[in-house]
Amino acid sequence: MSSLSLHLIRLTVFVTAALLFTAESHAQLDFEREPINYGQAEQHDPVAKLQQQLDDGKIELEHSSDHGYLTSVLEKLNISPESQVLVYSKTSFQLSRITPRRPRALYFNDTSYVGWVQGGDVLEIMTTDPNLGEVFYTLSQEPEGPPKFLQDRGQCLACHASSRTHGVPGGLVRSTFVNPAGQPHYGSGTFTTDHSSPFTERWGGWYVTGTHGDMRHMGNVISKDRQLPEKIDREDGANVTDLSERLDIARYLSPHSDLVALMVLEHQTQMQNLLTLVHYEARMAQHHDQVMNKALDRAEDYVSDTTERRIERACEKMLRYLLFAEEFKLEAKVAGTSKFAAEFAAAGPRDSQQRSLRDFDLQTRLFKYPCSYLIYSESFDQLPAVAKQYVARRLQEILAGDDPEFGYLTAEDRQNIREILTETKPELWNAKP
Repeated sequence: MSSLSLHLIRLTVFVTAALLFTAESHAQLDFEREPINYGQAEQHDPVAKLQQQLDDGKIELEHSSDHGYLTSVLEKLNISPESQVLVYSKTSFQLSRITPRRPRALYFNDTSYVGWVQGGDVLEIMTTDPNLGEVFYTLSQEPEGPPKFLQDRGQCLACHASSRTHGVPGGLVRSTFVNPAGQPHYGSGTFTTDHSSPFTERWGGWYVTGTHGDMRHMGNVISKDRQLPEKIDREDGANVTDLSERLDIARYLSPHSDLVALMVLEHQTQMQNLLTLVHYEARMAQHHDQVMNKALDRAEDYVSDTTERRIERACEKMLRYLLFAEEFKLEAKVAGTSKFAAEFAAAGPRDSQQRSLRDFDLQTRLFKYPCSYLIYSESFDQLPAVAKQYVARRLQEILAGDDPEFGYLTAEDRQNIREILTETKPELWNAKP
């Protein structure tokens, strides 16, 4: 082959790779291709592991006439019924069965989410694979035949892989103005909520049990005026502790739709999405370098400036959320109505002073120590080495007070977080590239 032909081949590869890189950087990430292969990769999430146990005959799921496989699935996934939150907006593919009188119930822990609809055909499950992000399954509620979790092949991703989830397969909490049937007034706007969201934009289409003083939210009420859908009676939905007059709550595993559980759910879904984003960006950037290094006869371990910047941008975005930058400052004390807060905080780990990143504040902010507990997750632990090493170094700088962009963290905050992590996650500071 002539040198000119070889040069043209390399140029073609260069242009193609550059175009792919641009598309990945400025549009929704194409995670169905190399190196992610979302739809084809082997899953290592809790539901995939549970299905393997079922297939091997090591466990069985019990079925009941009231809730199908719900109670048994929650038990096997170690999800407490105290995590129950209720959503009455028609934002599930089983929307025909959801109304304000028959809301969908959602149960969750740090890694998995289970949705149950009265009379529904299936349980809806979203669960976290440490490398792929959120994976979606359904489980038929019919007792005939062995139970089989079926992985979604695209239906869920229409909403769960968009700008609302940072372009990766992920979870989200949406707040909408809904009519008496539970149908959202999409023309009036919807809100994707997390820990930075104003209280006034949260929980439209959700039931909320708990107290929150003079603050007002969108939960527990419906929009009755078709011409002015934003005109809702926020007072009627405020500081509700009993749902029995709004629905037949006896049909559910818990009488609560706990305020604190909802706040944790909002934080957790977007935190997990950002961890997935770091996974994807780092792996895609490194894959791009591998293609270019081969095309340009560069050393296999050469790292381009573009790849470094791409990984750093994703890590910085995740770090700001991890450390609760721009968190909405509570204007009144909040409290839930269930045992969720106590169970969640008890999950630890704790340092020698009995401090935990799962300790709640609920006076001016969600947590007492503003560093996400998902720093202990498999998703964090399995970050690509280059990203994990960058995050560890930046955390040390931030907690030392060397970055003015994180000046909202007080000296006490930084000291507490640093001491807790040093005792409960000492390997963090030894991350290697």
